[in-house]
Amino acid sequence: MDQQFHKIRRLPPYIFAEVNEMKARARAAGEDIIDFGMGNPDQPPAPHIIEKLRETALNPKVHRYSNSRGIPGLRKAQAAYYARRFNVEVDPATETIVTLGSKEGLANLSSAITTPGDVILVPNPSYPIHPFGFIIAGAAVRNVPVGADQDFFAALERAVQHSVPKPTALVLNFPNNPTAACVDLDFYAQVVDFCLFHGIYILSDLAYGEVYFDGNPPPSILQIRRAWDIAVEFTSLSKTYNMPGWRIGFATGNKNLIGALARVKSYLDYGAFTPIQVAATAALNGDQTCVDVMRALYKERRDVLIDGLATAGWEVPSPPATMFAWAPIPAQYRHLGSLEFSKLLLDGAQVAVAPGIGFGEHGDGHVRIGLVENVHRTRQAIRNIKSFLSSSTSEARGEEPEQASGE
Repeated sequence: MDQQFHKIRRLPPYIFAEVNEMKARARAAGEDIIDFGMGNPDQPPAPHIIEKLRETALNPKVHRYSNSRGIPGLRKAQAAYYARRFNVEVDPATETIVTLGSKEGLANLSSAITTPGDVILVPNPSYPIHPFGFIIAGAAVRNVPVGADQDFFAALERAVQHSVPKPTALVLNFPNNPTAACVDLDFYAQVVDFCLFHGIYILSDLAYGEVYFDGNPPPSILQIRRAWDIAVEFTSLSKTYNMPGWRIGFATGNKNLIGALARVKSYLDYGAFTPIQVAATAALNGDQTCVDVMRALYKERRDVLIDGLATAGWEVPSPPATMFAWAPIPAQYRHLGSLEFSKLLLDGAQVAVAPGIGFGEHGDGHVRIGLVENVHRTRQAIRNIKSFLSSSTSEARGEEPEQASGE
């Protein structure tokens, strides 16, 4: 039976699928593809975190169902993190909950607070779960264009004025995936006042709050006291502690929103495997040197990538945070759009990136480059890209292409 399900029809084809299929074919043919496409950390968690997982898993009593809200010790560790990092007091019993990564938390809260037909405000470009979690829940998403040439608050005002019914919630994500943009507390204060005035909930995604390189650490929206009336914030251990496959995150903030998420989760899951939660507690409470090492690693990769691309003739802004560079498509390829450029780069330079269109139509002039390959591989990618860009420029001029040299 060829059944077309309503919710599936609302989801567009996965925009990264074409590039992923090309990568698979190239690798099957023996090509060495340098993959910057996915934000997937390539380093393991610190030894003391893995040891705590091993030690706990040996206890025969921990293999039963866990706790959907998260074990009490882990929720206390999250509250302690907010206290030392943001000077914010969190009640671990009612104001924070453990999620199976921030992505699951966002999707389930979307389901908890959304009635079909509700309007949700989502910046564009944005990480796909931000709009599609709500689309799956039956909402209508209104894009708020963001970018270096956009006035965010003017766009937000227009979106509210032209939304019927009135928007239910606004999604924020800083440091931002994919653009790496950061904001300060004054920005959050303005957003909170705006949303309080209009009766709009705020869902803030702070998954990259610990992946920063220059200047001050990114703030939390919950440092604005009045935000607690309308806001919940999602954090994750995936990038901070190199634990993406462990699927541990948190939602923290307004008690009503946390309660709604907890109720939905109680029907859907029994929480993460208990040894994983115990090891996550050790990550938050233990030696934080591993977090400093993580930042230094991504900063080194960032600097090698940005400096190298500049020598190749591709000027890309240096990201102040996240594990991504948001790269404007070179002028001679801009007419192709991000998907075709990504395919061309994969074919011509054996380098995979994420097309900006995958993050919304306002991302189509960019590609996202993940800092997920080591320095040696990154330099190889730069040589390949330099040769590719030189070849295309030479062909346009009728010249012999420049050959890439080894290091």
